[in-house]
Amino acid sequence: MKFSRIDLLTLLISLFILNSCKNQSTVALNLNAAGQINGYMVDTSTIIVNTVPEDTIATSGLTKTPLGYFVDPVFGISQSDIATNLNLPNQSTYTLPTGTISIDSVRLVLKFADGFYGDSIETRYTVNVYQLNEKYTNGATYYNDKQWNYNSSDLLGTLSFNARTHTSIKIFNIIIGAPDTLRNADPQIRVPINSSFINQNLFNASTTTLNSNTIFQNGIKGLYITIDKNKTTGPGGVFMISSDTLAVYYKASNGLTIDTNQAFLPITNSAAAIRHTYTTTIQSALNNTQASGGTFYLQGLASLRAKISFPNFLQNLRSNLLKKDSDIVINRAELVITPAIGSNIPYSPLPKITMYQLDIAGQRQELQDASAGDARSAGGVSVFGGFYAPNKQNYHFVITAFLQDLLYNKSAIPTTFNTYGNYGTYIGAIDTTNTASVDYLPTPQVAARSVLIGSDKNSPYRITLNVIYTKILKGNE
Repeated sequence: MKFSRIDLLTLLISLFILNSCKNQSTVALNLNAAGQINGYMVDTSTIIVNTVPEDTIATSGLTKTPLGYFVDPVFGISQSDIATNLNLPNQSTYTLPTGTISIDSVRLVLKFADGFYGDSIETRYTVNVYQLNEKYTNGATYYNDKQWNYNSSDLLGTLSFNARTHTSIKIFNIIIGAPDTLRNADPQIRVPINSSFINQNLFNASTTTLNSNTIFQNGIKGLYITIDKNKTTGPGGVFMISSDTLAVYYKASNGLTIDTNQAFLPITNSAAAIRHTYTTTIQSALNNTQASGGTFYLQGLASLRAKISFPNFLQNLRSNLLKKDSDIVINRAELVITPAIGSNIPYSPLPKITMYQLDIAGQRQELQDASAGDARSAGGVSVFGGFYAPNKQNYHFVITAFLQDLLYNKSAIPTTFNTYGNYGTYIGAIDTTNTASVDYLPTPQVAARSVLIGSDKNSPYRITLNVIYTKILKGNE
């Protein structure tokens, strides 16, 4: 009897343990056993992905504006110049100081923002400043492909510098009637500007000009800032400029009294003019519009994105639906994207990418899994994904609701696209600034790039779509 009790206890414990262990691929849907077939993990490489150009984008009114010249051995040459307006001090009527004015120095102040991409060790940069020949119009929208007309024969200022985007500097704090003092300032470069430019356009300007900011801008037109590719050594890079202003330091002499003072000509609007010259590698990828790319490329600065579709996945699952004996519920779908081996050295991959779709009008829309208006997107941006994971060295997106809607034709499917696609699904570069929602519009505010493995069947790191789904047999509910 003693041994029988032990056997009975052992049996009860075993039954409890076995009952609590469930197949990890089975999804509990409160269905009877006859009506449910276990979910499966599907790992498919039959994904069509191709490199395509990014859309033209507005670059005026940005919180940070790219400035740089970068020679990437894989992608080619990227250059971003900045056109700006220039205003009277206080953007209104300016009254000239009394007495005799002599300029000590003029500096174009360019403050750095996060987002530098390129070489900060070997490259010494040279920035040049010119005057625009066409007026920068306040409130106008300027795009990345605009070619600005500027006076390239009259160099207003130049400076050679190293990339120290997180190093504060010391500058003089001008105190009227007292000795000037040194103070710490945010990371910035201060480009010396020809004093004659300020004498001509400010201190020697007519009263009519100084009484109207509009008249002043009509005459001065604006500034054009560019990295000098001939004097910049090394591969270069792209800086992000958060704000800029023209600082004028001068002395005013009134009899025996001489005092230092300053005037600031604010820059309130700027726009980036961006150009890309691609390598043969990138150009070949852009020319490939038929077969899926074994490698695809993403780059910021309004450069490159990728078009993606999943025709075989949808076709295989739809074949089950066409039998009309079952329904399919996608429990989780995850797209995993991995950079090519060695492509992260010496330049790191994009810290964040995005995924979006087009509507019938060709406008960008969030995927269902990224939309706050879709109940299935619970978890927000952190769950949807797109961040580069350094420990795993890959990106991932959760696209469960998106694929479920495609499967059941809840996303419109035109006959002009591939059989099981939508109006177009894309992956692109995005900035990391916004953490509250999923960005999907193109942005020039990131300069990084990624070389990614596409449908390369010889690579164990090829792009994959991992799906857990449940097939529910009809008539057995």
